[in-house]
Amino acid sequence: MTTPYSRITGTGSYLPPRRVTNDDLAKELATRGIETSDQWIVERTGIHARHFAAPEVTSSDLGYEAARHALESAGRKASDVDLIIVATSTPDMVFPSSAAILQHKLGIAGCPAFDVQAVCSGFVYALTVADAMIRTGSARCALVVGAEVFSRILDFNDRTTCVLFGDGAGAVVLEASQEPGILASDLHADGKHVGILCVPGHVSGGNVLGTPLLHMDGQAVFKLAVRVLEEAARATLAKAGKTEADIDWLIPHQANIRIMEGTAKKLKLPREKLIVTVNEHGNTSAASIPLALDEAVRSGKVKKGETLMLEGVGGGFTWGAVLLNL
Repeated sequence: MTTPYSRITGTGSYLPPRRVTNDDLAKELATRGIETSDQWIVERTGIHARHFAAPEVTSSDLGYEAARHALESAGRKASDVDLIIVATSTPDMVFPSSAAILQHKLGIAGCPAFDVQAVCSGFVYALTVADAMIRTGSARCALVVGAEVFSRILDFNDRTTCVLFGDGAGAVVLEASQEPGILASDLHADGKHVGILCVPGHVSGGNVLGTPLLHMDGQAVFKLAVRVLEEAARATLAKAGKTEADIDWLIPHQANIRIMEGTAKKLKLPREKLIVTVNEHGNTSAASIPLALDEAVRSGKVKKGETLMLEGVGGGFTWGAVLLNL
């Protein structure tokens, strides 16, 4: 039997109902004596709104809804799934994994389930791991989920970061196939950049040590992100024996419209080939790529048979890309 390829057979996503506009956020920050505006946020990020989950809602709750939609899209039942990987930086608890909790919510048991923590690159990492497990015969039907409740770790006294992020989840069903789906991937990390994007806190003896809120050096992140995203995309194309001209759609991590447009320009891709949801979702970290993918598929913009470049960059610093045929 030939080694199977892996192919995405279904996509799904979910956003919590509460939509927070820039004006809503500006009013909330004003009560803290912090000034911002819709114009200030849009000019710097391209973000108009984001969604925040209710206090009792967890990443696995959001992931469950996205997974349900992805399974329905693939024509699969939860019992068909033999691998669950959840990419998240905001898990339900210290342990067990959100993937194990999601597995129980789906009503299944027995298959491997684990989390991947690569921050905003998490979905690209998780998809690459699932692809490898399918190619080696360890799985045949994987559920790969990105789910985040970043609103829980935002410092609402810092207008440069709290306006950027939102909550949500996206998921894909990845199945063994005799037809090529995932063509190539390229993953990297460099821990020397830990300090420019991190949440420097942890739990010890029932107390939080350090700062359990997000810290970011925006300018340093921007400079690094555009460079490494281009490098990862080109390395992935080379591995697949493809060129920029073969890319039908670029679906990058939805961090900042300027980073996204800068990457597209370096790859000589027109703005029309860039999938953008950051304007309505904000930065949903590991959820952003599958959220954008699902929205593009369900709107009819992205079609079966087209070639997609997915790429992400996040704290760690981590980065990577996946080239695939849908």
